[in-house]
Amino acid sequence: MKICFPVECNEGLSSAVFGHFGSAPGFLVIDSNTDECTAINNGDRVHQHGACNPVAGLGGHEVDAIVVGGIGGGALYKLNAAGMRVFQARPGTVAENMALFKANELPEYLPGHTCGGHGHSHGCSH
Repeated sequence: MKICFPVECNEGLSSAVFGHFGSAPGFLVIDSNTDECTAINNGDRVHQHGACNPVAGLGGHEVDAIVVGGIGGGALYKLNAAGMRVFQARPGTVAENMALFKANELPEYLPGHTCGGHGHSHGCSH
């Protein structure tokens, strides 16, 4: 299974998980079977609010799940429609969140738990 983590800076498994999917500078894709790590630049980082194209942001890389601190409703809908499940990260590193993911301890994002804007005073769950 390939799990995608939005990150600000690629420090491998020691990278901090970024707080918002659409504005993350890049992504790390971890293969849960081999722990192989692939870095991707976010190809859709610059976009109007609400106009995120998360699948394009992944640059054609196929992933099974996303683990992120926060995500907007449109991005969540588009990722789910493309067959990807999205889970809420805990503060910490990719390695810490990967362990929580493998232990089924990360909640799945549902439409009512998404972000309403790019500011941090909008009451979203991250």
